[in-house]
Amino acid sequence: MNGKALLERYEAMLSGLARRNRLRILSSRSGLDFASNDYLGLARSKRMAEAVTAALAAGTPVGATGSRLLRGNAPEHEALEAKAAKFFGAERALFFGGGYVANFAVLTTLPQKGDLIVLDRLAHASAHEGARAGRAEMTEAAHNDAAAVDDAIQAWRAKGGAGHAWIVVESLYSMDGDRAPLGELIAVADRHDAFLFVDEAHATGVYGPDGRGLAHDLEGRDNVVVLHTCGKALGASGALVTAPRVLCDYLVNRCRPFIYATAPSPLMAVAAATALDIIADEPERRERLARLVALAGKRAGNLGLPASGSQILPIIVGDNARAMVLAQALQARGFDVRGIRPPTVPEGTARLRVSLTLNVSEDDVSALFDALAEEWERAR
Repeated sequence: MNGKALLERYEAMLSGLARRNRLRILSSRSGLDFASNDYLGLARSKRMAEAVTAALAAGTPVGATGSRLLRGNAPEHEALEAKAAKFFGAERALFFGGGYVANFAVLTTLPQKGDLIVLDRLAHASAHEGARAGRAEMTEAAHNDAAAVDDAIQAWRAKGGAGHAWIVVESLYSMDGDRAPLGELIAVADRHDAFLFVDEAHATGVYGPDGRGLAHDLEGRDNVVVLHTCGKALGASGALVTAPRVLCDYLVNRCRPFIYATAPSPLMAVAAATALDIIADEPERRERLARLVALAGKRAGNLGLPASGSQILPIIVGDNARAMVLAQALQARGFDVRGIRPPTVPEGTARLRVSLTLNVSEDDVSALFDALAEEWERAR
C-alpha cells in the first residue's frame, strides 16, 4: 500500500463533511471582534502587558521547564493559586494549562468507580470527554432541568448505585448564553449528598461581585468544585480549579493531566493574577459590557429574535449552509461573526454566535444589527 492510499479514508471523511456543510477551516482575524471570548477587552490590557514585562525583567522564565511535581513549580504559579483561592472564596486553587484539560482532569480523577456523573446535555465537550474517559458511570440530563438531574440520581440509586453523584454544569452556556439554575442544582446536590461541579468559563470576570462568577455564593462549600478559565474574560490563558483543599491535594497526587504535563508558563500565571486585580479594581468594564448586552438584546428583539440576556447571543439559523452564508456576508462587511454548526451545537440549530466584548462600541453593535437585518432578508 502506498502513502496516498493510506490517506484516502481521511480525504473521504473530509469530503463527507464538506458535502454536509460541516467542513472546518482556519481563518485569520479580520474585522470588528464579534467572535472572541475577550469579553472585558483584557487580552491587550496595558496593565497586564506591563506586569508580564516586569516579570521578565525580574527573571521570570518564559517556560516552566517541567511538570509541577518536578522543577516546573514556580513561585508565580503558587502566588496565582493563593490569590485565586482568596479571590473566589475557596480553600485552594490549582492552575492548569487550559479549560479543556482542566475539565478532563477533574472528571477523570475526582469521580470514583461506583460514582455517577450527571452531565447537562449542553455542557462543554471537554466535560463530556472527561466523563466518558473516567471511571464513574455517566448519564446526560435535559438542559437546565434540575428535576431531570434529580430523577437521574434517584434512578441510579434505585438500581443499586452506592457511590457519590457528581452534577456537572456550566454556569453560563457557551453557545446559548443562558444561565444554569444553580440554586436548584445545589439543592439537588445537598439532597443526594452529591458534588456540584460548575464550569464558570463564560461567567468568570463578567458576573458576580468583583467578577467572581455566577457560582460565587457556592464556592467554599465541601461539595462544590468550580472551574474558572483564564483565557476568556481574564484575557490570558490557562484555567483555575477551586475546591476544598483535600480535593486539590488529591488532584496533585492522582491527576495524570496535572502530574505528567509541563506546567503552564509562569508568565501566564502573572498575567492571570493581574487580571484578577483588574476585574476587582475596574467594575466599569462590566458596566460597559452590560450596556452592550442590553443594546444587542433590544436590536435583536426589533428583528424578532430572542435575546439571551448575556454577552453570548445566538442567532439560530437552522440550516448549515445558510448559517455559513450569513456569517461570510457579515465578515465581508467587516464584522467578524462566526457560524457554528453541528456537532458543536445540536442538529438543526446551526447559528451565528454573536459575542459581545469591549473590543467594540455601541455604534459597532448597532451597525452589526443593521447589516444583519439586510443580510438575513437577502439570505431568505
